[in-house]
Amino acid sequence: MKKLIVLICLLAASSLSAQDYYIYVTAESEDEVSVVKFDGKKAETIKNIPVGVWPAEIEGPHGITVDPEGEYWYLSLAHGNPYGMLYKFKTGTDEVVGTTQLGLFPASMQISPVTGLLYCVNFNLHGDMVPSTVSVVDVESMTELEQITTGAMPHGSRLSRDGMKHYSVAMMSGELFEIDALDLRVSRQLDLDEASKMVSMDHSKMDHSKMDHSKMNHDMGGMKHSAFKPTWVSPHPSKDLVYVAGNGSDEVLEIDTKSWKATRKFKTDKGPYNIDLSPDGKFMVVSYKSAAKTGIWNLETGEEVARLDNSQKVTHGVAISSDSKYAFVSVEGIGDDPGMVDVFDLQTLKLIDTAYLGKQAGGIAFWKIED
Repeated sequence: MKKLIVLICLLAASSLSAQDYYIYVTAESEDEVSVVKFDGKKAETIKNIPVGVWPAEIEGPHGITVDPEGEYWYLSLAHGNPYGMLYKFKTGTDEVVGTTQLGLFPASMQISPVTGLLYCVNFNLHGDMVPSTVSVVDVESMTELEQITTGAMPHGSRLSRDGMKHYSVAMMSGELFEIDALDLRVSRQLDLDEASKMVSMDHSKMDHSKMDHSKMNHDMGGMKHSAFKPTWVSPHPSKDLVYVAGNGSDEVLEIDTKSWKATRKFKTDKGPYNIDLSPDGKFMVVSYKSAAKTGIWNLETGEEVARLDNSQKVTHGVAISSDSKYAFVSVEGIGDDPGMVDVFDLQTLKLIDTAYLGKQAGGIAFWKIED
């Protein structure tokens, strides 16, 4: 009898502690968004949401974000004719409640908890390599308020922890941009190729008097082609730091936003693409697109504590749960491969399970935890 009571108590305790995690993820070549549920052991797609309006065309759901309250989610349809669209959906019911036109190939986005505005980079895969823009949208009226010019192929749209600064990178011109989230102007920009070089130098031994500054192309008159090729930027949850993925140079740079200088360099596997930081500030998770792996870094020590294989090729996006326990990583696959979401435990540093969805899993956003 006592054993039975103990067993019942244990089962009750386990049921009380069980939590379900929900993620939205895009399938870019399927014109679908999937809802993935993870119960701590098993990951599965519980809903597929068709998106777009042209049955015969792939419209390319690319960027996705959930608002700070978890009430709405937003999706960029990138391909366009030629301009892409932003869609607003109600979480749970997943019904469309608004749309607006953006720029050329709208990609990643986020909403500021302070301004309530959405900031979406226009990646622009059309035509010449020229500076593109960040679209600013009033999500209440679903109206584009402004397009702010940045660099060539902007990507990785993220807000500072106080919601007052917006950060993005320009992949082809190799720059980090800071935008004032209130006055909607570029406040600072940083040449990441130069920043990467400088963080490795011993400045105490440099003879600055012999440097020919006249040959430095500060204005980049004529578009330069970056070797660093930044693809993502992720701000620290509690410090004045941002982390930038150098897809072309196989590294992540830590940038101090007060001094506006690189302070650390993390050498990675091939093709770092997306980054997310755990809300507790302990871990940085990096998708290695070319290597088909995921790197987990201890931010305090600067050590890569795990480099784990993904379930198939072409690793894409990263979203960490709000309790800092799990990393959800989208994996595109090749050709007719199904898209996947790998779930990694940030304590055991192991792959737990994989969910399957439509072709070319890409943009990914954490939604909620339910008891």
